[in-house]
Amino acid sequence: MRKKPATLRVARWSATHPWSAIGLWVVFVVLCLFLGGAAGTDKLDSDESGVRESGRAGKIVSSGHFTQRPEENVLITAESGGKLDQRAARRAARDITGRMKALPEVRSVGEPVPAPNGKALLVPVTMTGDKDDALDRVRPLLGVSAEADRADDGLRIEQVGDGSTAKGMSDTIGEDFKRAELISVPLTLLILLVVFGAIIAAGVPVLLALSCVVSAMGLSSLASHVLPETSAVSNVILLMGMAVGVDYSLFYLKREREERRKGRSHLAAIEIAAETSGHTVVVSGTTVIVAMAGLYLAQEATFASLATGSIIVVAVAVLGSVTVLPALLARLGRRVDRPRVPFLWRLTMRSGQSRVWPVLLRPALRRPVLTLVVSIGALLLLALPALDMKLKQPGQDDLSRDIPVVQATDRLTDAFPSEGTVHKVAVRARAGQAGQVEAALRGLIARTEGNRMFAHDQTPVIRESADHRVHTVDVGTPYPPKNAKATESLKVLRGWVPQALDEVPDAESAVGGAVAQGADFTAHLEERMPWVVGFVLLLTFGTMAVIFRSLAVAVSAVLLNLLSAAASFGVLVAVFQHSWAEGLLDFDSSGTVVSWLPLFLFVVLFGLSMDYHVFVVSRIRETALDGASVRDSVREGIVRSAGVVTSAAIVMVAVFSIFGTLNAVEFKQLGVGLAAAILLDAVVIRIFVLPALMTALGPWNWWPGGTSQTGRRPSAGPVPAEGGADAPAGPYAPSPVTGAAPDGAATRASHGDAPGHRRR
Repeated sequence: MRKKPATLRVARWSATHPWSAIGLWVVFVVLCLFLGGAAGTDKLDSDESGVRESGRAGKIVSSGHFTQRPEENVLITAESGGKLDQRAARRAARDITGRMKALPEVRSVGEPVPAPNGKALLVPVTMTGDKDDALDRVRPLLGVSAEADRADDGLRIEQVGDGSTAKGMSDTIGEDFKRAELISVPLTLLILLVVFGAIIAAGVPVLLALSCVVSAMGLSSLASHVLPETSAVSNVILLMGMAVGVDYSLFYLKREREERRKGRSHLAAIEIAAETSGHTVVVSGTTVIVAMAGLYLAQEATFASLATGSIIVVAVAVLGSVTVLPALLARLGRRVDRPRVPFLWRLTMRSGQSRVWPVLLRPALRRPVLTLVVSIGALLLLALPALDMKLKQPGQDDLSRDIPVVQATDRLTDAFPSEGTVHKVAVRARAGQAGQVEAALRGLIARTEGNRMFAHDQTPVIRESADHRVHTVDVGTPYPPKNAKATESLKVLRGWVPQALDEVPDAESAVGGAVAQGADFTAHLEERMPWVVGFVLLLTFGTMAVIFRSLAVAVSAVLLNLLSAAASFGVLVAVFQHSWAEGLLDFDSSGTVVSWLPLFLFVVLFGLSMDYHVFVVSRIRETALDGASVRDSVREGIVRSAGVVTSAAIVMVAVFSIFGTLNAVEFKQLGVGLAAAILLDAVVIRIFVLPALMTALGPWNWWPGGTSQTGRRPSAGPVPAEGGADAPAGPYAPSPVTGAAPDGAATRASHGDAPGHRRR
């Protein structure tokens, strides 16, 4: 007798002990929250997380243990943007200086610095404390600047610095994420309401997904003490958690409802859902986790952090789907379909087979080779722009110019270029060589003078660590990070630094900064990408081969997902490297794609696409195991899974699209890229490419395993005789090979009619 899958045994216990299962889940969620809150989050230190030369520069600076005082700059310009009234500006500067010095948050205020072009006056302010808490203490300083701005007609007075910039970005981007969170939950509920036609059925997946997100955030905080966490992790957890949490519940609920419509008892329906969809959820979750684990091979702290957060939330979503979800369904019973929304309920409970999907599948089933050629050709055409993909690290120059703090920063860097794009030169040597290092750096500064590739509005200041071993100096360039000349100035400076230190034996030097970090990060990814991609492809192939015992299914899964990913990359490049979509999506194109996105997107897409692939191919194989022909199996499997796959895809596309409305360009690109990929996968791959390919392959689909196990069906038994009149035929109707199945009485005797029934 075939051994029952673990998902069936777990679901059976949960369904017969619902309160225990629900209670354990609540304890798990609360415990995750409590432990995560108690442990706190260990944030990733940007100085310690870099790669290549910029990474070495960060480590050299960090070893100097410099006191990082938060700096603020009060910028005074003419309100008209033209020539500045110097007398009025200096009067305002004196007033600001006096009021700033009276604040306990201010350590010192420097002398006003006029801009070389005469259009601005800068008042430098140093805050007390350190940079980490500047955001929390900058409000009084902003109040002084705002009041001065209101008092002086004709002058524009604004503040840019560590705390004020962080606050301005937090107010804008933080509000973006809050809005995204507020929209995503009601939107998901609305979609599920259309899918199920009942409020409780729509609410269960959302409730489970939210509990998974909350639990994963707590666990992620604990994990951060092993692998420090980047600030984007919580957003990725929300994105992935809502997507997979709702999808997995949807798979389960739709199958349980399908079996109840065939006349099965409530417990029997839960058990069949556990044995089929529950097992598929575990397999799908495993493939996502395997794919995300590939990010560790990138050997970069940000990717390791994103991989950890994603793996945790997917694992929690799988756990919830196979444990507490059966308990909820058992406890709710038929109340899960209440209260019903009249029109939507009738729409979801229409009897008979869908008329739309057989029509959509007709080209793939009747002319598979032609359909395959046309659909693959269309996807390759979409993928063409990806060949011209250009990568760059995101920065402030990628943000919308409508953000006030971004506008203020633009005016500051226009008047004082050295406050904008900066190359950080770091040198570590013996303490006794401090004088030689300082002399060498002064020579380097002198070499930059008069060179148009570097900024000259202020003289660079050399800083020395308390132990005299580490020296740093910031060399500005007048070009924004996205400008090719900024990268050129970096290359020049990296060539000059070793020459300047020729007379300092054993000195260790490196050049970092925003431009350097972006260039090094991109180069590092290009080097590591083949390892990550190869790992994901190999593990995906192996997983699919083991699950389906078919090399053909494994190869086709890899190829189809590669095709889907390539097409989505093409869409990403077409939208963001060019300017035609700027007005539509409210962004300023930098002519590049965020450098970390392609690799992360590839891994996420491969994992999520496998969800659908496993689910659809599992339904096709179920029908094939009952003796149906390949063409009939493909038609039956896709038609029966089309509703849930389409619903799940709509939920994912909706959630991802919300992220496309955010101001941060990396999340905008992430949202659009994921939404496009899921849409292409659910429409083009599942309707045309997959059915056409499987129809063309015929019996070779299942090579070398074959489908000799005809008549095999889930162990919960066949459809009861009294419930089958209106039930659509499917893989659990009497087998065409073995004939009529046993009557329904045996099923009820075996499983019990009530969810609370227990076996002895």
